[in-house]
Amino acid sequence: MKRPTLEAVAARAGVSRATVSRVVNGSATVNPEIRAAVQRAVEELGYVPNSAARSLVTQRTGSIGLVVSEPPARVFSDDPFFSQVIRTVSHELEAADRQAVLMMPSSPAGQTRVERFVAGGHVDGVILLSLHGSDPLPAALMRTGVPVVSHGRPISTARPPYCDADNVGGARAAVEHLLDRGRRRIATISGPLDMSASLDRLAGYRDTLSGTGRRSLAAMGDFTRESGAAAMRQLLEDDPGLDAVFAASDLMAIGAVYTLRKAGRRVPDDVAVVGFDDIDAARFTDPPLTTVRQPIDDVAKTIVQMLLTGFDGHPAPVIFPTELVVRDST
Repeated sequence: MKRPTLEAVAARAGVSRATVSRVVNGSATVNPEIRAAVQRAVEELGYVPNSAARSLVTQRTGSIGLVVSEPPARVFSDDPFFSQVIRTVSHELEAADRQAVLMMPSSPAGQTRVERFVAGGHVDGVILLSLHGSDPLPAALMRTGVPVVSHGRPISTARPPYCDADNVGGARAAVEHLLDRGRRRIATISGPLDMSASLDRLAGYRDTLSGTGRRSLAAMGDFTRESGAAAMRQLLEDDPGLDAVFAASDLMAIGAVYTLRKAGRRVPDDVAVVGFDDIDAARFTDPPLTTVRQPIDDVAKTIVQMLLTGFDGHPAPVIFPTELVVRDST
């Protein structure tokens, strides 16, 4: 069967081709009775608008690019952060009759392809997720004139509007909690230092300790369980007498607990552990993990709304508060 055409819809509805085009493209200038007749014809014929032709008229594609600057293996790992953000963004866009286009550039060539795709007018806006260091992609995409927002604070010189959680405040609450529990030699496991979330959580840890005159002790991970286990081994070598650790993600905290148990240290009797994120697994560790809950869904919903409602100039960032969730690991 041939695909129904705009002309066929016009003939069925008894109107001109131009009138059908205005109805299909959402024009508010069409008489309600004529609009209803066109919509009936569309349903009866099963007409589907040609998206390419429609975008030429409306200057809109109905698609939003979600650019995740991580290798696919990292995005689809056991870290629930990425899946939760992608799920929430997709749900919000679907509710607004938009389509998410997922792109994961993990090389300079991949970044160039993303830039060409966006500059070619294939999306109406871009959401950036998991930016690293001096990534050139934000500046390149902003030069295309397509609206760009960032999930998380960018640390590159080109800073699109962004929404984030209060990473500094969350880390401060975690360390203050450990101090209140009588812990005196508190270490931290940071994330990669080319990411704003890692830098902000490390800053919150150091600022809180410096106010008490205590020295800081840090090892770096990459937000994975394995890196948390390795960092914990390093910390035990550097200071066998440490009695608490704040990990910048729950997965790293879970890895730290594994290493502590292998080393014969009891949690929390010998070493108290606090994570960050409040993933579902945090409730089922042994012991259940004290952690900082960040509003992942609220941040994801907000960046979608920032794109859909539009913005002028460079709006102030939206920062959501975090919440300390106390469980048995402290």
